[in-house]
Amino acid sequence: MEILKIVGIGIITTIVIIIIKQIKPEFAVVALISGVIIMLYFIFSYFGNVLNVFNQILNKTGVNSELFGIILKIVGVGYIIEFGASICADSGNPAIADKIILGGKLLILVLAMPIITNLLDLIIGLIP
Repeated sequence: MEILKIVGIGIITTIVIIIIKQIKPEFAVVALISGVIIMLYFIFSYFGNVLNVFNQILNKTGVNSELFGIILKIVGVGYIIEFGASICADSGNPAIADKIILGGKLLILVLAMPIITNLLDLIIGLIP
């Protein structure tokens, strides 16, 4: 199972980081990022399957594919923000992590504007 690989890599990365912190603390962040990149490789192997399912849903429902693309961008931004903020927080920089999260929230709001305007147009269209 893939999840066992991901968890195993996570545990091994944690052990390596603990050992490296005792010897050369400045390389602990490099070990952290390396472990996370390896885990993301396994995680993203499922991403194509998810996109295929969403594509089938779009074809069956007739939902505007442009709006669906925006939703995928928002989800992607959310994951990237969480990844970046976690690395900054884990390396002892919570203030930078907070700024990444703030910037990400603003970016998500900007990306969501077309969805919000389409929803408002739909509501206005329903009002007699």
